[in-house]
Amino acid sequence: MKLRMLAVGNKMPAWVEEGVETYRKRLPRDFSLEIEEIALGQRGKNADVTKARLQEAERIKARLKGDEYLVALEVKGKAWSTPQLASEADQWRMQGKDVVLLVGGPDGLDPVLSAQADAAWSLSPLTLPHPLVRIMLAEQLYRAWTLLVGHPYHR
Repeated sequence: MKLRMLAVGNKMPAWVEEGVETYRKRLPRDFSLEIEEIALGQRGKNADVTKARLQEAERIKARLKGDEYLVALEVKGKAWSTPQLASEADQWRMQGKDVVLLVGGPDGLDPVLSAQADAAWSLSPLTLPHPLVRIMLAEQLYRAWTLLVGHPYHR
């Protein structure tokens, strides 16, 4: 199973790239994490947020292959504990599909894209900066994998 994070926003600071890479390189090939950056929708003074989110959604849809399990990261999604995430990841593996984790831009995901997702997951009820979400997501996926294989990382 491959995991792909489609994250709106680009040109992340070096500390974000380093943080994500710390956990990406620890994951085995059969539980690998790829990250694809999606360009932000047009924003600026008096920008139409709905239009920007729609642009982002179209860019995300263009990267989907059609046979993947989609997980939207959203504040209103279901909060999973780390053991629950490990259980979800185990179910993802059993399905035999690759998983795409959708991380929206500053205004979240377009509702149409959210409705298309197979699951909605909330990392926290807090509003988190998108660069930090990438690191937290990579770390939690690594932690879930360690639970599945009995590695002592999660104590």
